[in-house]
Amino acid sequence: MDLYLLVIYDISDNALRSKMASFLKSQGLERIQRSAFIGPATPSLARNVEAGVTRLVRGREGEINVQLYLLTPACFNSRTIIGELKYNEDESGLVT
Repeated sequence: MDLYLLVIYDISDNALRSKMASFLKSQGLERIQRSAFIGPATPSLARNVEAGVTRLVRGREGEINVQLYLLTPACFNSRTIIGELKYNEDESGLVT
C-alpha cells in the first residue's frame, strides 16, 4: 500500500528548527508549509523519521510539538488546498 508521511511541528528555537527541516528533507520529504513536510513513505521510513526526530528533540520535549501522520492515498487525495504559498529557503534551511 502506498502511504504518505506528513510531519508538522512547532519549534521556536531557530537552530533546532533548521536541523529539523534539514533532517526531514534528507529523508525525502518536501516542505509544504513553514513547519510542515510530506512525502511518499513506507512504515519503515515512518519509523526512521520518528527515531530521528526523537533524537533531535531529546531533552527538549516540553518546548516543542512534533506530530507525524501516515496517510493513505485516499486521505491524501481528499485534502483541500486553499491558496498557494511558495517558500524560499536560505542556506541554513530557514524559510525567508
